[in-house]
This record gives sequence, structure tokens and C-alpha cells, in this order.
Amino acid sequence: MPAIRVRDLQKSYGPIEAVRGVDFDVEEGEVFGFLGPNGAGKTTIVEILEGYRQRSAGEVTVLGHDPAKGERALRERIGIVLQETGVERFLKVAEVLELYAGYYPHPRPVDELLALTGLESKRNEVVKKLSGGQRRRLDLALGLAGDPELVFLDEPTTGFDPTARREAWEVIRNLRALGKTIFLTTHYMDEAQALADRVAVIAAGRIVAEGAPDHLAGRDTTTEIRFVAPPGAALPDLGTATVTVDGRGVLVRAGDPTPALHTLTGWAMEHGFTLDGLTVARPSLEDVYLALTAEVAADG
Repeated sequence: MPAIRVRDLQKSYGPIEAVRGVDFDVEEGEVFGFLGPNGAGKTTIVEILEGYRQRSAGEVTVLGHDPAKGERALRERIGIVLQETGVERFLKVAEVLELYAGYYPHPRPVDELLALTGLESKRNEVVKKLSGGQRRRLDLALGLAGDPELVFLDEPTTGFDPTARREAWEVIRNLRALGKTIFLTTHYMDEAQALADRVAVIAAGRIVAEGAPDHLAGRDTTTEIRFVAPPGAALPDLGTATVTVDGRGVLVRAGDPTPALHTLTGWAMEHGFTLDGLTVARPSLEDVYLALTAEVAADG
């Protein structure tokens, strides 16, 4: 059985359909990225999975339990890291972890929590003196206090500088290496691409795409080749590739870039040209995400 199984999930608020027949699975031990714009129904679905909101229709199981029942047996097996949490500001880091660990029957040792989240040196630091990034690490440590099998991470690196984000990614990879299942919501497409085994994109209450990040990023198989041509140079025939010239130079779009690149580089070498600013790129996950959500918005 998957760690999470969702079938025909629906949620309405009066006449408003926030979630409209959603289906997906999350397998044990994977990092599952859940992506979508604000108002798409993402938060509603996550709160249903966590047991904090009732669904209108459909089937949901989390670790074999119906989260709507609020069973303690399920709550002991999941960890939740919210965007913002309130902890005892005047306790030391280790004291807060010991306090939260006491709520669970089989907690993870405090020393392991500190090591896993990189807070060993802050063991005796008062919480109110922690930096923003350190507070976020403490939030993660608290979410792991009960040694959960499934961890919900809600925007875990919002407000982080680039260094802190990469450090947080390493913590998440460590969790995956421990066999934890991770349900990750994020607005950072590079984060989803770097961490998630699979992603689902929700828009207007429906799943509009699902799969491995690289697979989604390759939905549009066209490769773009850009460069600045020498002034007055006549471009060679590039066969089936489309060529346009704009303020940034020459844009070549081709399904298979190899023949076009071969022709271009051969032409440049024959004439002693330099292809300034030459880049070759396929659509990123962010490109695909923006295109998908824009399509849904255009359809109303």
C-alpha cells in the first residue's frame, strides 16, 4: 500500500469547489513534491491529509489510516513542519526538543535530532537567540521528534539565503536516506527539481501534471539554441529547425539540436566566426509549471 492514497478527493466551501476530483499516490520512502499557485487547493489537500480538515467526498488513506478519524495511532507516525511554528522562546534548544520528544511513545534521541539538523553547536542556545535559518532547523527537528515515518514539509526554505537553502536540502536528503517518506510543498521549482522523486502540479483544484521532475521538464521536447551572429552574416540552412531573430540575437528551436549545432559550428569555423553567447537549453521544471498553470488560468 502506498504511504498516501487519494482517490476522487473533493472539497467544497458552499458553492465554491476548492478541490475537484483529485487522484494521486505517494510511495513509501520517496520525496513527493506538491506544487501549485496560491488558491489552487494545495493547502486544503495538505490539511485533509494531515487530518485538520474534513473532505466533502472521495477516499484518502495515510499510512493505512483515514486521517479524518483523528486517530492517535496515525498522529504518532507522522511529522508536520509548518511554515511558521511557535515554540518556547526562553528554553534552550535541547530543552525544547526534550519537551516535544516526551509527547511520543518512541521518540528519536535528542542527540540524533541535533546532529540530523545541524544544531549540535546550538544545544544550549536559548531559542530566541537563534537566527531565522536556525529556527527553521529547530522546526524541522521538532517535526522529527516522534521519529515519524511520514513527514509533511510546508515551504521549508521560505526566506532562506542560498547557503541556508542548500544546507536545508541536505537535511531533507538525509531524511530520505533514513527511509522517511516526505510530502514537500514548495514554490521553488529548483527545490522541487533537486529534491523530489516525483511531483504533482495542481491548478484550479485539479491535478494537471504528475511525474518525475525531469519527465515533466521534458514535456516540451524542443531545444532552444541562442547566440549572437556576426553583423551582416547570412545564416546557414538549418533544415527543419525554426529560426527567429530578436533583440537578444538568434533563436533556433529544434526537436533534435544535434544537426543544427553541427551545421552552425561548422559554418562558424569555416568563416572564422565566433558564436557569442551560445547557449543550448531545454525547458526547465519552472518553464513547464508556468506553462501548465497559465493554460489553466486561460481556460478559466
